[in-house]
Amino acid sequence: MATELQPFKEFFSRQSVGKLGDYILKVYPPFKKQAFEKQVFDKAWNDKELKERMRHITHMLNNHLPQDFKKSSKVLTDCVLQMRKEGIESLGIEYLSLPDYIEVYGIDDLASSVKAIEVITQFISCEFAVRPFIIRYGDKMLQQMVAWGSHPNHKVRRLASEGCRPRLPWAMALPALKKDPSPILPLLEKLKDDTHEWVRLSVANNLNDISKDNPELVLKLFKKWHGKSKEADWVIKHASRTLLKQGNTELMSLFGFKDDGKAKHTYFKVDTPKVKSGGELVFSFSICNTGKKPQMIRVEYAMYYLRANGSHSRKVFKISEREYQPSEVIATTRKQSFRPITTRVYYAGKQRVSLIINGKEVAETTFELLK
Repeated sequence: MATELQPFKEFFSRQSVGKLGDYILKVYPPFKKQAFEKQVFDKAWNDKELKERMRHITHMLNNHLPQDFKKSSKVLTDCVLQMRKEGIESLGIEYLSLPDYIEVYGIDDLASSVKAIEVITQFISCEFAVRPFIIRYGDKMLQQMVAWGSHPNHKVRRLASEGCRPRLPWAMALPALKKDPSPILPLLEKLKDDTHEWVRLSVANNLNDISKDNPELVLKLFKKWHGKSKEADWVIKHASRTLLKQGNTELMSLFGFKDDGKAKHTYFKVDTPKVKSGGELVFSFSICNTGKKPQMIRVEYAMYYLRANGSHSRKVFKISEREYQPSEVIATTRKQSFRPITTRVYYAGKQRVSLIINGKEVAETTFELLK
C-alpha cells in the first residue's frame, strides 16, 4: 500500500527546529534555545502553511540573535560551517529560514549579506534570497553574481545563474530582466561551458526563461554558440524547449529538423472519439521519411483543451526526436490522461488534438470529453 506523502510544511518540525537551535548554540552560546522553540511553536503554528512557517522561524530567530545584522549573519554562517565540520554537506527545506533571514534582515547591508549568501548557498540554495537585492541594488548586485560565476564551488556558480532567472518559478519577479536581460548575458556566456551539469542546467533554464520574452536575442546567442563545444550544445538543446514547442523555424533548422515536405504522416486518427471524465484519449499515427536520404524528424502533438468560455487552450507535448532512414515508417499509439489534476480544469465537450512534424501542424481531429 502506498504511503501518503508528508506535506512540505511538516518538514518544519520540532525536531528540525531543535537541530537548528542546537547548531546555533554551538557557535553562539548566548542563544536562548528553549525560548526560541517556545516562540516558534505558538498557538498559531498548526495553522501556518509552508512559507508562513519559514518566515515565522525567521522572525523568531531575530528575537534571539544580535540585532546588528553583521553580527547575526556571522552567527548563521558560523552555524553552517559548524555543520560542515560535522560532515553535513547540504541542507533540506527545513533550513530555508537561513537564506530567508538574509533576505528579510540583510537588505540594508549588502556587503554582509553577500558574504553570508556566498557561504549559506553552499548548503541550501539562496536563489530566492538574492532577488530582492537584485531589485534594490541593480547592476551592483548583478556584478557580484558575475563574480560568483568564477567561484570554485559549483553551488555558488549555480546560484549566480539561478538567482537571476527572469521567470524563476515561485520566486519574486524581476521585471527589469524580463524586459532587458542583457545585463546577465555575460554571466551566462561565462557559465555555458561550466564543468558541472547542475550549473549548465541552470544556464539552460535561464535562457529558456529569456526566450519567452526575447526570442530573437536567444536565437542570436544559440547561433553564436552552436558547434563551439559539447557543453554549449547541451545548454542550447535544453534551453530550446519553449521555442521548439512554438515551432520556431530558425531553431528547427539549427537542429536539422527541415520542413522540406519529405517527412509525412500516412494516417492520424483518434481511437477513442468519446472519452469519459477521468479516462484517457487514445490516438495513433504513422510517420514516414519519403526522401532518399536520412532525415531528422521531431514529432509532437498539441492538445486543444476546451475552456469555460468555449475557446480552446493549446498545449504541446513532445513525442520523439530521431533520425529516420529513407522510406522508414514508424507507427505510434499515444495516450493522454484526463484524470483530475490541480493545475487544469477539464470541461466536457468538443476537444481537439493535432499532430506536429518538425514544428508544423500536419493533421488535426476532434474528440468529445464526457461529463
